[in-house]
Amino acid sequence: MRVLLDTNILIHREAATIVRREIGRLFFWLDKMKCDKCVHPVSLGEIGKHQDPRVRNTFEAKLQSYQVLKTTAPISGPVQQIAATDKSENDRNDTILVNELYSNRVDSLISEDGGLHSKARRLGIADRIYTIEAFLEKAVAENPELVDYRVLAVRKVAIGEVSVDSDFFDSFREDYGGGAFDKWFNRKADEPAYVCYEAQDLVAFLYLKVEGPGENYSDIKPIFGPKRRLKIGTFKVELNGYRLGERFLKIVFDNAVVQNVGEIYVTIFPRTIEQQRLVKILGDFGFKEHGTKVSACGSESVYVRDMTPKFDVQDPKLTFPYVSKSSRAFIVPIYPDYHTSLLPDSILRTESPAEFVEQEPHRNAIRKVYVSRSIFRNLQRGDVIVFYRTGGYYRSVVTTLGIVDGVYQQIRDEAHFISLCRGRSVFSDNHLRDLWNYKKGTRPFIVGFLYTYSFRRRPTLKELIDNGIIRGIESAPRGFEIITAGQFSKILDLAKADLRFIVD
Repeated sequence: MRVLLDTNILIHREAATIVRREIGRLFFWLDKMKCDKCVHPVSLGEIGKHQDPRVRNTFEAKLQSYQVLKTTAPISGPVQQIAATDKSENDRNDTILVNELYSNRVDSLISEDGGLHSKARRLGIADRIYTIEAFLEKAVAENPELVDYRVLAVRKVAIGEVSVDSDFFDSFREDYGGGAFDKWFNRKADEPAYVCYEAQDLVAFLYLKVEGPGENYSDIKPIFGPKRRLKIGTFKVELNGYRLGERFLKIVFDNAVVQNVGEIYVTIFPRTIEQQRLVKILGDFGFKEHGTKVSACGSESVYVRDMTPKFDVQDPKLTFPYVSKSSRAFIVPIYPDYHTSLLPDSILRTESPAEFVEQEPHRNAIRKVYVSRSIFRNLQRGDVIVFYRTGGYYRSVVTTLGIVDGVYQQIRDEAHFISLCRGRSVFSDNHLRDLWNYKKGTRPFIVGFLYTYSFRRRPTLKELIDNGIIRGIESAPRGFEIITAGQFSKILDLAKADLRFIVD
């Protein structure tokens, strides 16, 4: 496979003063999969203009490890229409790169540039362009036998249990000063943090702090007004194809609702791809750039998320994790074999947590997919899904709320089906192929949903029947079954749901 690497990927590898594991992991997989690592002449030109001579010299020394394209593909008709809107040299270079992909001179393109991804979508080749994380996810899914590490479940620990000497924290020492960061870390030794390890290596860390209305924000411009806030104090997730960023972001939102804060905020130096990816995922879930925080370490960007209870039916991610009682609600079944793997926070008391220690991408994702052959297919973004774990009269239970974020029925082929599901469903690529080809006359469709809330108490099928939510055992849901607003409210009552997550 010929893989074209965008300039930002090359510079990220060669410019870093710290060896970052995520870029090393990307090149590890490129070599394992025997990919040709292709470089375009326009990238050579961009690197040749880089202001840091170390980057220019380092890349020149390593040029032999890449395959430089000898020619540039003529700009095709559809790409010419995109080129007509280019305004800068960077835009024109992006068009040249995406044209190589569109012309099939390379098989795939890896880039963290949002503009490049947008152009690929307009050309109908979005499934062939990857971010670092998406490519790692593809590599892990397609080559499980080559994975030589285990990513373990998220744990809540005292900060003092984590080694401050880990090279994971080197980027923080680089941003905030080594001595200053280490002192801060040691002062927080007794406070809680969320962590995740890959074998013995720390790959994710999250520290949260609740701040009251009297907090001093004089170093933030524009200055914050008085309000109860949740600060994302220290947050880093390495890219490894396991969607840990979404898993940790769900922890942030759950804490924000429980702590009854009006806003969440975070300060970031958006210097590296890793930090830029964090900014992107925060933006997807409603964080907006507020201003800057100035300190002795420099100027950080400040991003804020309003946590006022409300629901955006057009884009529920922007108001996640709130669920609207005014939305249509559906019950949908999920088999026990798949339930806890897809919805890990909804693990039953009868299940062993030890069986779910090792992570998989779909377990971590907020944005998941449910593959269905339901007769009813007319779901809409903003609909509520109540997941029903099958098992019989006393063992079937409703456990989880999700919000429909997209419905995919116009699926081109098997490859497109797999690409839409990969990393967000419980199924392997081979299982997805079987599902796609099981009944060629009635292909499955895909419901994308946001994994929102796990019930404290899980009402059984018997309780659902006794309370008029399901007519009888023979009427247990087999596809997407619509329920009334009154029935949905009754489920919330039976489940003793935390109504702070619910808006009218």
